[in-house]
Amino acid sequence: MNQAPSKNACVIGWPIEHSRSPAIHGYWLEHYKIAGTYTKRAVPPDEISAFLAALGAEGLAGCNVTIPHKEAAFRAAVERAPSATAVGAANTLWLENGRLCAANTDTYGYMSYLALEAEGWDRRDAPVSILGAGGAARAIVYGFLEAGVAEVRIFNRSTERAEAIARDFGPRVKVLPWEQRSRASTEAAVLVNTTSVGLKGAGSLDMDFTDFHPDSIVSDIVYVPLETGLIREARRHGLRTVDGLGMLLHQAVPGFEKWFGVRPEVTDELYDRIAADIEAA
Repeated sequence: MNQAPSKNACVIGWPIEHSRSPAIHGYWLEHYKIAGTYTKRAVPPDEISAFLAALGAEGLAGCNVTIPHKEAAFRAAVERAPSATAVGAANTLWLENGRLCAANTDTYGYMSYLALEAEGWDRRDAPVSILGAGGAARAIVYGFLEAGVAEVRIFNRSTERAEAIARDFGPRVKVLPWEQRSRASTEAAVLVNTTSVGLKGAGSLDMDFTDFHPDSIVSDIVYVPLETGLIREARRHGLRTVDGLGMLLHQAVPGFEKWFGVRPEVTDELYDRIAADIEAA
């Protein structure tokens, strides 16, 4: 018989002050009237192994994991979901019969929100363009490949990390020069920014949307600010856009269900609450 899960969880990182996960999970705990807690825990890199080994002893059913601990969390897990294995990193951990299990819910979060906000994004037989080649890029590449996209194009300023993704995921992933990011994406079904460019308004991706297919969708996983420069420019050209906040909200769903036993719903009220918090910061 499975041991009843403890109704306590947290998010770990270094630093962790910026995390909005407690606001998300706190909303759900209140909404579903669950007697549980979800807190922030700042864990230095040299203490991560000890912390994860003591999860159960600390009364935690599991945790979310943010930078720089996602790879360490993946390595520490005994059971790994295909999503974590594909990305080589974990952002969600839980205990099953004392065994540490891991998943990467960024794929689920991104693809779920894309389907809601850009219904029919896969109607055209067209490639997908990814800007960046970090961990989030890996999760999103995996999602598009699982969804049946025939070709995913990666554009990164340095090609080494992009080429590593192409090697890991196979021939459907193509690496193209950063300088071609606009010209080689005009027919894209979806263009996704997975870099930190645009975070807090810093920097510009200098995308030219002039010749983009009118059904192309432009997406940004940056959610501070909610309307990044990329999103604003795409809207100026009449393109459909998908912001980054929805991915953050939807990626939290599977973990909450694992720890607290209820599959939560991402509602407009939750979105508005977190959006207001971002805009007030």
